[in-house]
Amino acid sequence: MNENIMTKLEILAESAKYDISCASSGTTRSNKNKGIGSAYGWGICHTFTADGRCISLLKIMLTNYCMFDCAYCINRHSNDIPRAGFTPRELAELTIEFYRRNYIEGLFLSSGIVRTPDHTMEKMIRAVTILRNEYSFNGYIHMKAIPGASNELISQAGLLVDRMSVNLEIATEKNLKLLAPDKDHQSIYQPMRYIQQNLLENIEDRKKIKSTPKFVPAGQSTQVIIGATDESDQQILQLTAKLYKRPSMKRVYYSGFIPVNSYDKRLPVVPEVPRVRENRLYQADWLLRFYDFDVNEIVNEQHPDLDLSVDPKLSWAIRNPQFFPIDVNRDSYRKILRVPGIGVKSAKLIVMARRHRKLNLQALKRIGVVLKRAQFFIICHEMDQFKLLDSSAEYIRLSLQEQPLLQNKTANMPQQLVMGW
Repeated sequence: MNENIMTKLEILAESAKYDISCASSGTTRSNKNKGIGSAYGWGICHTFTADGRCISLLKIMLTNYCMFDCAYCINRHSNDIPRAGFTPRELAELTIEFYRRNYIEGLFLSSGIVRTPDHTMEKMIRAVTILRNEYSFNGYIHMKAIPGASNELISQAGLLVDRMSVNLEIATEKNLKLLAPDKDHQSIYQPMRYIQQNLLENIEDRKKIKSTPKFVPAGQSTQVIIGATDESDQQILQLTAKLYKRPSMKRVYYSGFIPVNSYDKRLPVVPEVPRVRENRLYQADWLLRFYDFDVNEIVNEQHPDLDLSVDPKLSWAIRNPQFFPIDVNRDSYRKILRVPGIGVKSAKLIVMARRHRKLNLQALKRIGVVLKRAQFFIICHEMDQFKLLDSSAEYIRLSLQEQPLLQNKTANMPQQLVMGW
């Protein structure tokens, strides 16, 4: 690798590090025609897969030149920073060389916007086309869709990559226009709609002709910056719930504001957004997707922001004592799933195990229930009394709230490790 490529790599990898929407799940791209690599894993992400393996992607920008001047972005055109750009072939060759040396297992490709959105997308597509067609690279590829790009280019890209993403950045239109006057939600939602439309059409085509190439088999994702503007957690989660109603939307990522442009007076004067707020939003996101919670149950007009001292599920349980106790030997799966300390897997095992015998505390412990949390909200066989009746909400909160030290360590932990339900 010559010095020029090394310099570009250093600059463009640094410029790409603030985009966290680079994980994927549920995609399989098999090796074919004696090509290079394959995309297996049910959860390829930047650091950890769902089964705990640590893997790596080449997270890079095609160029960090950009015509936009977004206040929160390190690559805004008014910043005096080192600039660089790969040609499509340079990027393809770099990716292949990294893969052959076992440095990476896939590629996360984004770019600043140069000239026009279509011009930028064309160059990104060219790089991926070289990888797929000339090098027969079958590994995982995640590409950013450029806001404002045409449907024709989105269609081309979607047949080449595993996942596409378009970052919303700011949850409300008003604040987006304040910090990124060159952008608007309409231009961001447009490629999202293209991806969804093309994906649904592709599913129908594959029903008729099985050999039809898959279109973004891992779906799409997006990212929302939190703390740069005054949106409440309620506003953010309401947006999240709407996005998840789109059949192609797989993940919403929450990125705590990092003051890379502290000189801009439009930005808040804060050292850093508390990482525990990110963690709480991910936990609330989990409740929406897997625990059948509604946004208004998690946050509402009386409680517009998530409680930072306890997780959202426990916070809801403390605020709704009328819902309890839950009898683990009689109540439905949906009710059991709402108990703090009982996750999806444990709830399913409870429903299966109680068919054969009545469950007591020891049986629940063997199943994997976190009794330290669950004991306040359940009744079961051989249980002397319902503890919530003898415990105040404040006592439960104080006994179960997380220590500050733990809150500071959740920033870079995989989500599976920080849910704790």
